[in-house]
Amino acid sequence: MTRGYFAIGVWHPKTEANIGTLWRHAYLYGAAFVFTIGRRYRRQASDTSVTPLHVPLFHWETIDDLRAHLPQGAPLVGIELHARSRKLSSYFHPLSVVYLLGAEDHGLPEAVIERCHSIVQIESPSSVRRPGESAKNC
Repeated sequence: MTRGYFAIGVWHPKTEANIGTLWRHAYLYGAAFVFTIGRRYRRQASDTSVTPLHVPLFHWETIDDLRAHLPQGAPLVGIELHARSRKLSSYFHPLSVVYLLGAEDHGLPEAVIERCHSIVQIESPSSVRRPGESAKNC
């Protein structure tokens, strides 16, 4: 039996279809809850598991609202290509953690990154942006 939990959410998501795909994977991997900041979720065909029927779904208007409702002892970890980020392969995942992804077209704003306890980047040869690269160049 495993202990701990994780949750995953999205900052101002661009497309609802991508949210549905994320929720489906969150459900399949056992997320404790899923959330959005700044945009409401509507049922999407890409969420074939109908995740909100099985996993709590929360909506927060701002990053400060989310931080005020973080579970006790669960750090907020931003997923972003950033000068402050650590590589996923060398990151120690806390027993309980809340992960926040940015919008597909502009990621997490600096003001949000500053409110995260840590930042992690997913190493991938197909990453859309490199640290410091503008979304307009992608």
